[in-house]
Amino acid sequence: MADVILQDGPGRGSRVPSPWVVRFAPLIRAGGAALDLACGLGRHTRHLLGLGLEVTALDRDVSGLAPTPGLEIIAADLEDGSPWPLGERRFDGVVVTAYLHRPILPRLIGAVAPGGVLIYETFAQGNEAFGKPANPDFLLRPGELLEAVAGRLTILAYEHGSEDRPKPGVRQRIAAVNGPAGRLPPPV
Repeated sequence: MADVILQDGPGRGSRVPSPWVVRFAPLIRAGGAALDLACGLGRHTRHLLGLGLEVTALDRDVSGLAPTPGLEIIAADLEDGSPWPLGERRFDGVVVTAYLHRPILPRLIGAVAPGGVLIYETFAQGNEAFGKPANPDFLLRPGELLEAVAGRLTILAYEHGSEDRPKPGVRQRIAAVNGPAGRLPPPV
């Protein structure tokens, strides 16, 4: 694995992975396949590669990523009405942070392989008091991630609330598995 897979760009976001992702990523099957959806500059892609996973990084703009062993890069606009670019592929881990496009939620949940884990974290209603995103189209309703996985995945952990770091805002998070719940990893 290369130490650097990112190309620098001004104001292009954090390079530090989310503590939520760091906590639950070890549940992804060793040597398995992971999807980093809306990967941005690859902060979670780097983390997942560092765990020895094969990673598919997907975003509209992948110009900040560089070819790296174990990394598949897919440029796709998920909001332009194009077909789902991953077909029926399944992943041992699906990671999504700071992104919400409701029409693909069922696809994301369906992309979690048996025994796989969904790790999702994004902004929720109430965030408009802190700035962007403020558009309700990009803010989860209370319990929305719980509803999305109900009957399809087993919930390991869920949080919804305001916080000061890394940036003040209201966030909702879920970690869920496709199968029975196992032992939870300790908080980071």
